[in-house]
Amino acid sequence: MEQKGCLKCGSMNADQKEVAMTGTGLSKMFDVQSNQFLVVYCKDCGYSEFYNKKSSKGSNILDLFFG
Repeated sequence: MEQKGCLKCGSMNADQKEVAMTGTGLSKMFDVQSNQFLVVYCKDCGYSEFYNKKSSKGSNILDLFFG
């Protein structure tokens, strides 16, 4: 059986945003945000999935979220 929508509540109401985070060591000390991610989240329940921005350039992330 193929599931569509949010894994937690089944909603099709999702959005995405970009976030950057520091790493460890010197990058953390100097606040260098070298790790970039796309966050896909359900607007209804808040369930979120993080995708590495560098490895997900060629695909539609919302399609991955919806199954």
